Amino acid sequence: MPPLNCHRAPIRPLVTAHPADPAWQHAVESDRFVDMVTGNPGWFDTRVRLLWDDDNLYARFWSEEPFIEAHLIERDALIFNESDIELFVDGGDSYYEFEMNARGTVYEVFFVWQDALARGGQWSAPEWDVRNRRAVTFGGNEDRTAEYFWRGTHPRGLRWAYLDWDWPGLRTAVHLDGTLNENSDVDRGWIADLALPWAGFAVLANGRPIPPTDGDVWRMFLARFERMTAGGKEIQPHPAWCLSPHGIYDTHMPEKWSEVRFVSTPRLR
Repeated sequence: MPPLNCHRAPIRPLVTAHPADPAWQHAVESDRFVDMVTGNPGWFDTRVRLLWDDDNLYARFWSEEPFIEAHLIERDALIFNESDIELFVDGGDSYYEFEMNARGTVYEVFFVWQDALARGGQWSAPEWDVRNRRAVTFGGNEDRTAEYFWRGTHPRGLRWAYLDWDWPGLRTAVHLDGTLNENSDVDRGWIADLALPWAGFAVLANGRPIPPTDGDVWRMFLARFERMTAGGKEIQPHPAWCLSPHGIYDTHMPEKWSEVRFVSTPRLR
C-alpha cells in the first residue's frame, strides 16, 4: 500500500472536530479502513486525514456509526473495551499509543522495547527507570494461549509499557453527528480531532529531524475498533479496522503499520 501523504497545512486546523473546519479541505483523505486480519472493507466506513505545521501533527478521523455509544469517562480507562479510534506512532525502539472514544475520553501508553532498555542510551535516563514508574511488561495482544500469554509472539520479545506517560500539549476534540447512547434513532457517525505537538515526538525521533523534512516517512497505526452485539451477545474479539491490514489480530506490530509520508508543500484546493 502506498504511503498516506501528510501535507503541510496552509491554514491551522482548529482542533474542534467541527465538520466545516476549512483546513481539512487541504488534506488527503485516506482509503476506507479494512479489516485488520483479512483486509476486507470494514463494515462501517472509516477514514483519516493528516496535516502538519511547525507546531503539530494533526489527525482527523471520520467514523460511520449508526448507534454512537460511549460510557467510559475516566482518563486512561481501558477505552479499547468500547468503540474507539486509535493512533500509534513508531519510534524504532519505542512507540506511542493513543485511543479515544466518542465521549472524548483519552487513553495513552508509551512503550519501550526491553532490548532497547538493555542497551542504555537515551533509555538509561532516570525518566525511564521502570522501578520508579508505573511500567508493566507487555507482550502483544494476538495470542493469549498458555504458551504465549506472558511473552507474546513478536520476535523482538517484550516491551515495557509506561502507563503514566502523557503526550505534552496534546489537544483533542469530538463532534457527534447523532445522539450519544440513544439507540432509538439512527446516527451518521462522529469526528475525532487531535493535535500532537512536535515536542512529544522528540523521544520517538530515533535520529530523525523534528519536525520532519519533505519526504520523510514515519510508521503509524491508524485504526478503529467497534464494540458490537449480535443476538444479544457481544462480538469477540471486537471488529478491528485499520488503514493497512496486519494479517493477524495484533495491533502492536510496528512493522505492519501504515507509512505516512510528510510533504512540505500544501495541497491546495
